[in-house]
Amino acid sequence: MTDLFAALTTAFLAGLLGSAHCLGMCGGISGLFAMHSSVRGLRRQLPMALIYNAGRLASYMVLGFAIGMLGSRIGSLTPTAAAPVRLVAGVVIILIGLQIAFNIRALAFLEKVGGIAWSRISPLAGRLLPVTSLPRALGLGLLWGLLPCGLVYSVLLVAAASAHAVDGAMIMLAFGIGTTPAMLLTGLGAARLAQLMQDRRTRLGAGLLIVMLGILTLFMPVSALMSPGPHSHH
Repeated sequence: MTDLFAALTTAFLAGLLGSAHCLGMCGGISGLFAMHSSVRGLRRQLPMALIYNAGRLASYMVLGFAIGMLGSRIGSLTPTAAAPVRLVAGVVIILIGLQIAFNIRALAFLEKVGGIAWSRISPLAGRLLPVTSLPRALGLGLLWGLLPCGLVYSVLLVAAASAHAVDGAMIMLAFGIGTTPAMLLTGLGAARLAQLMQDRRTRLGAGLLIVMLGILTLFMPVSALMSPGPHSHH
């Protein structure tokens, strides 16, 4: 439960305070939504933006479910891999914290992993513009969730380390919820307001908190490996 709490907290804070990076990566497609939406007026545009973001969160959850299930299968086939996987998760959480606090993008290379796939998917997004209906908004949001992003892939690694499909989906949902305020504001044409949410001191504090969670995640498997349990006497 402690592992899951650390993963959920990391995912949410990474999404909430990593939105500056998300705006750079996703702001373009979110801006396309705002520019091409044929709906005028906040009262009528807001439902579109909510559905649009709901599609993105749905994609994240499906990815988290799939990667968590994969982690579960690997764990069941190789039980001894549990500790190393948790060590990897702890390292990834620490790197996410450093990115949030100091903008050290040690995991940026992960964005290249999905670049080829996105180049084939992106033309579909263009076919959904202009956004004239809720189904189009949902479809664009579902595709948006597949956009190559190092921060998304970093949290996916944490989801994989959970080694449980439902936990993986929950971790990615927490990340998606964290990113929603900035993405929703950008989709409604309020990108400047969204960027004002990024306060340096807040990012530093939250980033260091994430680093502490990563150290805690590392401590548990390391201490288990270093200290023989009661079972070693049987």
